[in-house]
Amino acid sequence: MTTPNELRLLPWTGPDGKPCFLSTDDNDGHMSRLADNIESVQLGMATELLGQAVEVLADAETGPDGLRSLVKDLTGALRDTLRVATSRGHRLDSRSTDHRPR
Repeated sequence: MTTPNELRLLPWTGPDGKPCFLSTDDNDGHMSRLADNIESVQLGMATELLGQAVEVLADAETGPDGLRSLVKDLTGALRDTLRVATSRGHRLDSRSTDHRPR
């Protein structure tokens, strides 16, 4: 089974906003694949939102409400992207320590 320092940070939070973790030694299991798929969707949405942000910022007619909405959406996308990056970074770190010479 996975040791505590190898828990996978999942790309969603619990009902109270706290992080969720997965403990498994099966990277191809249902929950691992689900997390991979959600991470992929989140990163795709962030990419699309970045394109929209460029358009909104280029439009001189964009008012405060439009900018506020953009910032709200970008904040959510950034939060998701950071969670994905943190999770993947932890998994890379644990893999690199698994292959160190003893």
